[in-house]
Amino acid sequence: MSRNPLPAIADAFAELIWPTHCLACDYPDELICERCRAELPWIAQRWACPSCGAPFGWLTCTECGRDWEPRATVCAWSFEDAAARTVTTFKDHHELRLAPVIAAALATALDEAAAWPARDGRPRYDPAELDAIAFVPATAAAYRRRGFDHMELVARALARETGIPLADVLVRPHAKDQRGLTRDERAANLAGTIRSIEDVSDLRILLIDDVITTGSSIREATRALDARGAAAVTACALCRVW
Repeated sequence: MSRNPLPAIADAFAELIWPTHCLACDYPDELICERCRAELPWIAQRWACPSCGAPFGWLTCTECGRDWEPRATVCAWSFEDAAARTVTTFKDHHELRLAPVIAAALATALDEAAAWPARDGRPRYDPAELDAIAFVPATAAAYRRRGFDHMELVARALARETGIPLADVLVRPHAKDQRGLTRDERAANLAGTIRSIEDVSDLRILLIDDVITTGSSIREATRALDARGAAAVTACALCRVW
């Protein structure tokens, strides 16, 4: 049975009209060129805060408090330069080809974090101890504006890469956009706005997001999963603001 040639033709036509360039330096033919990949601000998991994922917070973290809800948090990059452009290009400029790239970055950070303990003494990441991948959902307004939920695309790509099933259980219909808000305003904006539409009793969940700034979104989503019975929530984000 022959394959449908139309998608390949459409891709070739799109490449002709809108040629691929590096999102950081505009080098042709690659979304992130080799030079910019080498300069990505990877967070060394050994020195990262096991609670909130902030770089260099392993011993004493200034970015989170004792009531941080996820059992561990793993972040791949600091939110700067090419890393920041990856996020904005993906979700605000509809470069959907970045979804598997971001999923691969999350998987790389998680693999490194597997060698280091969380607060409970267990590895920060152990795929054998996880039952599902969930994601912090876009607001209803953001979904209408973009036409897609960017973290759903990443979650699906990460599920394929890790073999951990996807659990599309969280919704966030009412919260406003978080950009431009202070720490306290972010927390107030999100309070009670994320909920799980399904029972997740006794499930150990990997919860992903694109950027952790104050942690309001990831913490509220964790509380929503906890409220529906989750046994444990491990958080993972592409970027960490600190």
